[in-house]
Amino acid sequence: MSDYKNAIEIENLTKRYDGFTLDNVSFNVPKGSIMGFIGQNGAGKTTTIKLLLNLIKKDSGTIRMLGLDNTENESEVKKQISAVFDEIPFHETLNANQLNIILSDLFERWDKEQFFTYLDRFALPRKKRIGELSKGMKMKLQIATALSHGARLLIMDEATTGLDPVVRNEILDIFLEYLQDEENSILMSSHITTDLEKIADSVTFIDRGKILLSGEKDVIVENHAVIKCKKNEYKDIAPEDFITARITDFGAEVMVSDKNAAAKKYSGLTMDSTTLEEIMLYYVRREKKEWQ
Repeated sequence: MSDYKNAIEIENLTKRYDGFTLDNVSFNVPKGSIMGFIGQNGAGKTTTIKLLLNLIKKDSGTIRMLGLDNTENESEVKKQISAVFDEIPFHETLNANQLNIILSDLFERWDKEQFFTYLDRFALPRKKRIGELSKGMKMKLQIATALSHGARLLIMDEATTGLDPVVRNEILDIFLEYLQDEENSILMSSHITTDLEKIADSVTFIDRGKILLSGEKDVIVENHAVIKCKKNEYKDIAPEDFITARITDFGAEVMVSDKNAAAKKYSGLTMDSTTLEEIMLYYVRREKKEWQ
């Protein structure tokens, strides 16, 4: 058993670009769990992941992965992690057999048997060139390689985007299998919140370089709710009691972050449970108190 509690610990992470700042980002991914990293395109998800992998240099802050500093212990960390991107990193002229030979030289713990088991399970051809594979097959191949060298941490960057629902479900099932070993952990960046609702234990929501919410998925969803009311009822809701309100021809839909407090204070109003996607939709509009 390893003695670290969190697979990833990010503290006060900052990276400045012209026109965008990843601003003092902090969150933890508990060991043995899957965290969904959500936000719109351009919110800072990929920048954070590149910083985790030390592909770009941070301006300030600390990153620990598997209990180790990600820059001081970079080679040790990278032996134990896998990253999967939306674009396949392998040369398109290679096939799966050749990939097996190359990766067995790269990774000390490369498991050929496991790799070929995944190829069979995914119905992936061994001799067909990568360039001839469909997007779904390329993603399955990338995941097969990621899970075949004993990695303790899997980092996914929009890896299920553009895949059909059947393939996505198959991949989500494999992630859940991977997590049967409690030493394994996943950080999964995505804007497909329905995938994360199925499998994530916790979520971190980033918008314009800032963390808005981070915690257990079920608690976040449970604490939020949407009050549906008429316009005259909406005027009685204090602005500090809600995130933002969607004004319609028929009335208002108002997102609250403390369902129980709102239920006591506005007991006469209808309150509906919500989803991660709806929470995200309201939070990205939080600077306007009202929108249509």
